[in-house]
Amino acid sequence: MIDQYNRDINYLRVSVTDRCNLRCKYCMPKEGLSQIGHNDILRYEEMLRVIRCGVRLGISKVRITGGEPLARRGVVDFISRLKSVPGLADISLTTNGVLLKQFAHDLFAAGMKRINISLDSLNKEKYASITRGGDLHAVLAGIREADRVGFMPIKINTVAIKGFNDDEILAFAGHTLDKPYQIRFIELMPLGDVGGDNNSNYLSNDVVMDIIRRAYPLEEVNGKKNKVDGPARLYRIAGGRGEIGFISPVSQHFCQACNRLRLTADGHLRACLLLDEEVDLKGPLRDGCSDRELEDLIGQAIKKKPWGHTMIKEERHLRKCVKEMATIGG
Repeated sequence: MIDQYNRDINYLRVSVTDRCNLRCKYCMPKEGLSQIGHNDILRYEEMLRVIRCGVRLGISKVRITGGEPLARRGVVDFISRLKSVPGLADISLTTNGVLLKQFAHDLFAAGMKRINISLDSLNKEKYASITRGGDLHAVLAGIREADRVGFMPIKINTVAIKGFNDDEILAFAGHTLDKPYQIRFIELMPLGDVGGDNNSNYLSNDVVMDIIRRAYPLEEVNGKKNKVDGPARLYRIAGGRGEIGFISPVSQHFCQACNRLRLTADGHLRACLLLDEEVDLKGPLRDGCSDRELEDLIGQAIKKKPWGHTMIKEERHLRKCVKEMATIGG
């Protein structure tokens, strides 16, 4: 699937739920989100049908997201069924890690080998504060269990936040010295109702990298442009086992290389995370559309994919999109 800007669109992120067992401050309002009804969420069979049609068009990589995907019943069986889709070369999952310890073995047995875990602080009080009640020990236990059962790579996503975890940057980076993890620093993005509050907390990855360079010699990882690294610029502390990634959607746009679509839990296909235009798939699915009609709708989303988003850093103001991240899919 080649779009109008000659990008090969081969990556689909699938949100299986808008529910989450955390309430991260930069992700959703304190009162949480107005959750959509059970019947408004796509059924697993409907998601599988979209994925099969997408694979026939050229999708080769799927990531399961949420909300928190492990909070939806039946997700392990869904992943097992995904493994049988002909032509689907790569399946991965993003989780907040709270439930990972109890799911890690079954996920691995179901055929998933790669996992991303969101973790924004290594201090239990700060972690509980930013997640509004999350248990850091549960997440760390989940990471250890994922490592034990054989997940590779294990990517830990850390949103860099000025005044909150900028004093933990070296602690995160230091974990790559003796662990084969990929610690990925992600710039804070202005999404949804909480987006305006993020402006003063934005921290450029140039600053993050400078903090690390002052303590450790960084080596650029050669050949980082492989299929699983995505937009991350990868480095390694000299002599370290793991890697450090920098994902910079605000300061260094990577739109020109964007290869992804997002299927929201309520059945809309989104061609850009930061623009609110979507194509409805749920309505046609439930009205009995053919696979050809479904493929045509996917093609429409590809045609609408813009060259780039409108989130720009202008005099300390970040232009935001309307939807919360939890409703789009991480």
